[in-house]
Amino acid sequence: MIVKTNEELEALKEIGKICATIRDEMIKMTKPGVTTKELDDFAGELFEKYGAVSGPKEEYDFPGFTCISVNDEVAHGIPGKRIIQEGDLVNIDVSGSKNGYFADTGLSFVVGEGEPVLYQICEVAKKAFDAGLTKMKPGSRLNRIGKVVYQTARSNGFTVIKNLTGHGVGHALHEEPDHILNYYDPMDPILLKEGMVLAFEPFISTGAEEIYQESDGWTFKTEERSYVAQIEHTVIVTKEGPVIITE
Repeated sequence: MIVKTNEELEALKEIGKICATIRDEMIKMTKPGVTTKELDDFAGELFEKYGAVSGPKEEYDFPGFTCISVNDEVAHGIPGKRIIQEGDLVNIDVSGSKNGYFADTGLSFVVGEGEPVLYQICEVAKKAFDAGLTKMKPGSRLNRIGKVVYQTARSNGFTVIKNLTGHGVGHALHEEPDHILNYYDPMDPILLKEGMVLAFEPFISTGAEEIYQESDGWTFKTEERSYVAQIEHTVIVTKEGPVIITE
């Protein structure tokens, strides 16, 4: 989507704030002993409260209002009976729509006291995200984002997941550009445009570079059972700098 009017901008900011609020409220509720289903049911109540609709449920008939991935689950984890434990690495991914506008956000975090490497990959995911933001300028090549994400991961002793990418968002959950790679592709010709809406989401890994889909048809894991941290926000490209609407 390319934002062209103030009305579009305000509509995007509204759904961005809703998704961010649901994400943050779910994170506050994520304590040892809670199940992922309880977290997701809470999200469903919040979507209804704010007059919004779950993105994955609406667009893809996902079996949950949100995606909740734990430990070696990288993304698209299905909410269920799993009980959150002390030290778990959890990713909560919230996307939704209201009045025809979509936003997408996600965050990985450690529950209570966990292994030091888990905090490290979460911190590096934030560093990679911030580095990517500096490359989001109208007229800049999209592949410059992936280049700094990859460089940030490698310089901190980690790698990236190469077959999970960010994407365009706005009037649908997934739009053009259909990829924002976590590595540098010199052949990628796409240029960023003023008003372009992106769901930018670096995935930082302790070792693996690719994911596969589990037999449930949704959950992504790595063959190596690596830990992976993600940070995702919906960002609008502007001449004055990137505007994050899900912060």
